[in-house]
Amino acid sequence: MSLIQTVSPESATGDIAALYAGIQERMGFVPNGIQLRSASPVLLKLQMEGMGYFMQHPTLSMPLLACIRMLVSMKTDCLYCIDLNAGMLVNMMGWSMDQVAATRADPAAANLPAKEVAMLKFVLKGVTDSLSVTAADLDALRALGWSDRDILDGLFHGANMVTGDILLNAFKVEKDM
Repeated sequence: MSLIQTVSPESATGDIAALYAGIQERMGFVPNGIQLRSASPVLLKLQMEGMGYFMQHPTLSMPLLACIRMLVSMKTDCLYCIDLNAGMLVNMMGWSMDQVAATRADPAAANLPAKEVAMLKFVLKGVTDSLSVTAADLDALRALGWSDRDILDGLFHGANMVTGDILLNAFKVEKDM
């Protein structure tokens, strides 16, 4: 599965088994990318808490968050996350493969409201060239109704994806079947 030893769902006990049960209930399986963090139960717990926060986010939609993860992962060449999030957009959010392909080719073409496209483009800018972010970028998002919390959370989600992509790539985590 990966270069680092992880705990499989079948052999999980205690806290790891409980965390896996929650993921199994929400997603129908425990992705290899989540299993990676089982090598450090504290990191696994933190990842699950973060996922829970974003799954319940009051303003950042699931399609927006999946687009952020997919497009950030394209920047880091993390095929695992590109495919996982593209699959989520199709299988869980009802997007067509053409809509996913259009988003991958041009984030401005994402099947999202204009307000969310603006957030998506901001997050990609922040992740790829953080020094280029200006007060005007934030003002533009605020003018669309985004709060500072939303802006911070969106960029945090994208930046955190870079960390996840590095771990998945470095430890050669296999795609889920």
